[in-house]
Amino acid sequence: MSCHLGVQTRSRKHVGHHHINSALVRAGSALHNMPMAETTLNNIALLIDADNTSPQAIDPVLTVMAELGQVNIRRAYGNFAKDNLSRWDKITNKFGIRPQQQFDISKGKNATDMAMTIDAIDLLYQGKVDGFGLMTSDSDFTPLVTRLRQDGILVYGFGEKKTPEAFQAVCTRFLYIDELIASTRDEAPAAKLESTAQMADLEDLILAAYREAKRDEEGFARLHQVGQIAGNRSSFDVRNYGFKSLSELFESLANFKLERRADNQIWVKRLR
Repeated sequence: MSCHLGVQTRSRKHVGHHHINSALVRAGSALHNMPMAETTLNNIALLIDADNTSPQAIDPVLTVMAELGQVNIRRAYGNFAKDNLSRWDKITNKFGIRPQQQFDISKGKNATDMAMTIDAIDLLYQGKVDGFGLMTSDSDFTPLVTRLRQDGILVYGFGEKKTPEAFQAVCTRFLYIDELIASTRDEAPAAKLESTAQMADLEDLILAAYREAKRDEEGFARLHQVGQIAGNRSSFDVRNYGFKSLSELFESLANFKLERRADNQIWVKRLR
């Protein structure tokens, strides 16, 4: 039994290296990292809560979204007259993002959230958008995402790790911008597994997905299927744990082994 790229293989045939664009290497390939099978979307709207996200995340987020489909609508919402939002000026021009100026009408009232929500609902009822990207760490958008998904719209959330779990859970997929920014800088991401509790939570999720997956007589399951099942929890994306691919994550787990077979499919088996 030979070995290829650290994964066992049953075939003596050479498996070619998969070359991808260097920008996608830095950000991580969304289609390979996202465990659920995605459909290419014709018209995605990226709505950005500038008050609650970093402009540094725009480049990697657009890289991820570009793999999912055409990001034809790009809007950023906030009071850009404020000093703390001055960095958005160059970013909006560079990436073709339309600034949506919202003055602070009264203290304690968030006009930005309201404007962003209204625009999202308008786009929904126009029927021309089949997917949304929402950049925010604000859980106030949870009802909006719930409403969009009721119409079968895919919603991808991008926010900080502090984003409340309720918002992460309602998204089709939620990615941490901290990890995306770190990967585009060619920096080592934050600790892959930050605590024993996080490690245990991840292993429980992986094990449950493996048990649900269809296995052959030797106990192997298709890696892609295990990833799909794990992906039923929207916050499960390998980049959120500091990995570039699903296979890399499994290679880090001592109680699983991977095997690449003749059809170039990767299979996974629990060892104990």
